[in-house]
Amino acid sequence: MAPSAIETVTRPTDQLTGEERYKQLKNSTGEKALDRFTYGAHPISGAQTDTVKQVRIPKFNDPLDERAFRKLHAAACIRWLGANGYNNEGAGGHVTVRDPIKPDHFWINPFCKSFRYMKPDDLCLVNEEGIVQPEGNMHAINPAGFSIHLAVHQARPDVVSAVHCHSIPTKAFSALGCKLEPINQDACRFYEDHAIYDNFGGIVLAHEEGRRLAKALGNKKAVILQNHGILTVSKTVDGATYLFGAMDRCIEAQLQADAAAAGRGTETIKIGHEEAVYTRRVYTDEMEYNMFQSCFEDMVRGSNGELSMLSGGEQNGYDRFPRDW
Repeated sequence: MAPSAIETVTRPTDQLTGEERYKQLKNSTGEKALDRFTYGAHPISGAQTDTVKQVRIPKFNDPLDERAFRKLHAAACIRWLGANGYNNEGAGGHVTVRDPIKPDHFWINPFCKSFRYMKPDDLCLVNEEGIVQPEGNMHAINPAGFSIHLAVHQARPDVVSAVHCHSIPTKAFSALGCKLEPINQDACRFYEDHAIYDNFGGIVLAHEEGRRLAKALGNKKAVILQNHGILTVSKTVDGATYLFGAMDRCIEAQLQADAAAAGRGTETIKIGHEEAVYTRRVYTDEMEYNMFQSCFEDMVRGSNGELSMLSGGEQNGYDRFPRDW
């Protein structure tokens, strides 16, 4: 069992050592994620005196710069999904990111185009009526993807991005009607923070089906679509994509663990409630964004110059966005 804190740390979060940060988190009330991820000093080494580079979700002075950033990262995220086999069944799978200039519009991948070669200019901008807008690629979009993502974006103003693709593990697991269990550290990030939509109504072409799905998601970060797959959401497209891949791998691990346990006549060992909640709370919006940045770099470096590390205008509130590694 993880020890409980018996003291309160009052110094600014960014000045805390790792041990102090742990105590503060354990001693705080509530079960929601922290407001932001922090780069505390190593628990053993103590306070950090020299400046170190920090990856942050950038801020923007110009909304056009933020639009370019979201489109660049959406294209990279879609490429990553394709590279990991999530676009291998026809034209299924869709990623959306809310437009910062027109918040009731979102960008979505064009129908039938390979994920592996996606570029920012390929993305389509669509309004709430499903009309593709001339600011983006004038290309047909997946009607089921539109219905699902429209409902999610309308129901959740806090959601910037939603990701849904098909994979073998999630299709298998979604037929069981159960939630992901906290059997490892990675699975804890979804502990009591995902739902099940148990009313499969065929391909989602009706708005009402999309609204029921969004209602099942509620205020959580992911939903298991029974007999279908999973959908994840976040305040960045990087975060939503990271969560999709992470949940898919956790589901695959649970399927394997359950099969092994059944074969041995035992049950899997679950992480305790307190430890699972503590672990989940560390995964803030920024932490989820950060966890995807090595994948973003992979996609940029492998794009033969079609994608760039910076979209232009990135700031993080502390310093220029560090992309010079």
